[in-house]
Amino acid sequence: MQALHTAATGMRAQELNVQTVANNISNIRTTGFKKQNAEFQDLLYENVRRVGSSSSNSGTIVPTGVQIGSGVKFAATSRVLTQGPLEQTQQPLNLAIRGEGYFEIQLPDGRTAYTRDGSFERNQDGEVVTLDGYQVGGGITIPQDARSINISTDGQIEVVAGDDANPTNVGQVDIINFINPGGLEAIGDNLFVETAASGNPQTGTPGEEGVGDVLQGFLEGSNVEAVREISDLIAAQRAYELNSRVISAADEMMQSAGQILR
Repeated sequence: MQALHTAATGMRAQELNVQTVANNISNIRTTGFKKQNAEFQDLLYENVRRVGSSSSNSGTIVPTGVQIGSGVKFAATSRVLTQGPLEQTQQPLNLAIRGEGYFEIQLPDGRTAYTRDGSFERNQDGEVVTLDGYQVGGGITIPQDARSINISTDGQIEVVAGDDANPTNVGQVDIINFINPGGLEAIGDNLFVETAASGNPQTGTPGEEGVGDVLQGFLEGSNVEAVREISDLIAAQRAYELNSRVISAADEMMQSAGQILR
C-alpha cells in the first residue's frame, strides 16, 4: 500500500526537522549563531487522471484530474540571518558586527573562513586571534606594552603603548560580505567558508558599502528564540505522530483485506 511509503517519508522529514530544532536550541547561547529553518518539498505525483486531458471525443477537458502524491522530502535548512542581541562584555578585543557581514579568519590549512563570533584574544606574539588561535584578518598585532586599545566603529585599531601619549594605528578590521550569505557552508567552531552558492567575498569598510559597523566591547548573541523553537518542536512531534498513525491505519486496512481474501 502506497500510504505506508508516503507516511514513512513524512516521519523521516519530521525526524530531520526535530534534529534542526534541537541544533537551534543547543546553540541558544552560542556567540553569533544563526538559527536554521527546515524547508520541505512534496515528492512526485502519480497521474491517475491527468489534468487537462480530453474526457470525450467532442474535446471536453478534465478540469482537475486525479493526482496522488508520494510524500514529502526534506529540501533545505535555510539560515536566518537576523541580528542577534548585543551583549556588553567590556573586553577590548571582543567585537560585534551591527548589521551585515563577517569577520575574516585565516585557517591553519591556508583557507579563509568567516565568522560572526568576535570573541578575540591576543596570542603569545601579540597577534589578534580567535579562541582556537586562528589569525584574524590579514594579521593584526597589538604591541605587548599596549596600555589601551581602541577600535572605532569603522574598524580602525589604535593603541597607546609604552611611554607614548598619542595613539598609534596598528591595523584595520575589515568586514566581508557575500551576495548570498545563506549559501555559506558551516564547518563548525562558529566558522563558515565560501561556496559557489555564496558568491565571492566582498571586502568592505565597516559602516560603509552595505556592511555593518564594529562595536568594541560587545558580542553578538544567538538569534534563537526559545519560545519559537519549543513551538516548532511540538508541531514537529505532532506531525510525526500523525504520520505514524497513518502507517498504523494502513497496516490495519491491509490486515482486513487479507482476512477478506481468506
